[in-house]
Amino acid sequence: MSIDLDLTVRLGDLELKNPVVTASGTFASGREFADFVDLTRLGALVTKGVSAQPWQGNASPRIAETPSGMLNSIGLQNPGVDAFCERDLVWLAQHAAGLPVIVNVSGHSVEDYVAVVERLERESVVSAYEVNISCPNVDEGGLAFGTSCVAADQVVGACRAATRRPLIVKLSPNVTDITEIARAVEAAGADAVSLINTLLGMSIDVDTKRPHLARGFGGLSGPAIRPVAVRMVWQVARAVTVPVLGMGGIMTGRDAIEFLLAGASATAVGTANFVDPTATMRVIDGIEEYCREQGISRVRDLIGAVEA
Repeated sequence: MSIDLDLTVRLGDLELKNPVVTASGTFASGREFADFVDLTRLGALVTKGVSAQPWQGNASPRIAETPSGMLNSIGLQNPGVDAFCERDLVWLAQHAAGLPVIVNVSGHSVEDYVAVVERLERESVVSAYEVNISCPNVDEGGLAFGTSCVAADQVVGACRAATRRPLIVKLSPNVTDITEIARAVEAAGADAVSLINTLLGMSIDVDTKRPHLARGFGGLSGPAIRPVAVRMVWQVARAVTVPVLGMGGIMTGRDAIEFLLAGASATAVGTANFVDPTATMRVIDGIEEYCREQGISRVRDLIGAVEA
């Protein structure tokens, strides 16, 4: 059956041409993928995390493959916000005009987060911010803000005061009740929440009797975590009124549909980009194919449509 298909969705004040964006830390700023995909087909591009000052990251080895996923302990390595603006944002403005750019923001302190947002306010190519309060791979900052309602309120409130652009807050699954953190950041001024970040995990080389990662443990991503992510998206979508950006092991269009049915307004593709650099395009194509098969003309009609 031939139908006019509308893939547009809204993520707060952001209108996306389709519900597929990149997951931070898996797509850099798009430069390395531009030979494989048409960046302008994406709903939005979420950059790798950027901090106020250059961040060296953790010691190697910091990647380990596991059954149905991978462990990483990169530690938010990045060149700092000034270098990011000069290199990545200039490149994006030249090569992906019109593509919504969401910059992932990291910090060791509340002041660090605010400093990054204030610097980026001068850049017109930035459409929104994803405030990362959930990275498990840094000793100070990151997850420390994402596991406490009080700390999450402080960092999100401070960023809210620094910008009128859309503010998306990335949540950690490494908490007792993710809906409590979601409610806290919504009250502090978040326009949307994104989830889930990686689950804490560890693997050991039984021959050397040492962990595969130099830091000992890291963040688990990939298909292995998808059922956990879908469950948490479903819970959070019912707990807050702001939209949810869902992610966690999305490899195909049908995987993304699962998140939409659970209540996500858009989805992010992460680990799949390491397996196949064209993964984001395949996911968009898969969503289109599903909608045509099901006779669904508006993809947003799928949001929260699970029958439970």
